[in-house]
Amino acid sequence: MLSDATLQISLAVIVCIFIAVMVFYGWRARRAIARIEARFPPRAEFTTVDGVRLHVRRTGPATGKSGEPAILVLHGAASNLEEPYLALAETFASEPVIWLDRPGLGWSERPEGAWTPRNEAALIARLIETLDCGPVTVVGHSWGGAIAMRLAMDHPDRVDSIVLIAPALSAWIGDAAWFNAASFWPVLGPLITHFIVPLIGERQAMSGAHSAFHPEPVPDDYLNRTALPLLLRPATWRANARDMMQVNFHLEAQEDGYEDITQPTEIIAAKGDTVLWSHRHGGMVAKRLQRGALRWVNGAGHNLHHHHPRIVLDAIMNVRSLSADSAGKPAMTGPAA
Repeated sequence: MLSDATLQISLAVIVCIFIAVMVFYGWRARRAIARIEARFPPRAEFTTVDGVRLHVRRTGPATGKSGEPAILVLHGAASNLEEPYLALAETFASEPVIWLDRPGLGWSERPEGAWTPRNEAALIARLIETLDCGPVTVVGHSWGGAIAMRLAMDHPDRVDSIVLIAPALSAWIGDAAWFNAASFWPVLGPLITHFIVPLIGERQAMSGAHSAFHPEPVPDDYLNRTALPLLLRPATWRANARDMMQVNFHLEAQEDGYEDITQPTEIIAAKGDTVLWSHRHGGMVAKRLQRGALRWVNGAGHNLHHHHPRIVLDAIMNVRSLSADSAGKPAMTGPAA
């Protein structure tokens, strides 16, 4: 049998090895985070709203043709403003557009404490006021669609019209991935956010991209051109994980209010979407809206805005034209090319 002294020495060696391994991988993780931030520095301007630093890009003319509303683009979960910018910037070139890193994602800050779509909509409404650009046509993709609806519900004076791209709108969207909740567990949470995600997350990201685009192809060099690895930084990862682990609660809290939205709204959806059930989040919600329309895009997936940007612009033109007619209700549309 081993003596007590031998056991103590063995235990001490094991502890030292564990500490050394943690220090080594902590160093590697910090280097990985530093490389990510060096590769994808802020490429827009910062605007401080209520003490919160938001990363905002403005493109196009100061005002639209004949005073048309500016377009505010809200990206989805796990993303940043570069994602929709890659897809839509060229098509939107002649329009006044505001591209926002949603609070906590990309290079935008998020206040400490509890955070909900209501909080986010309130901050975005203050941004619109600060930029003196409203009311806007708000365009929301995926989870950004839920935020767009919250904005219209809580701050209708800031929203002229709405276009939603493959939006997440109804509760019981499905259970969030286990690692979102695990990111807040004792011991395991810090390991995930500070070690595992920065070191291996980028290698796993392409599988998620393929799911989001299926059945259409992922654009060339998609991860780099959209700066998606910014998600792998601990604070950004935790902000997104907190949103997603509470997604059903958030949607349940707001979906009964959709019937009260009076702005013309067009939902663009794809039956081939493998991320969410388009009929539930698009078709069923469009029928509940006072001035809602649905446009199906054949052969597309969840990230349909990349391969069908003109359809998004057409939807914007449609809701803008209907906005001036307070009694108008757009007809449900058939399949789009």
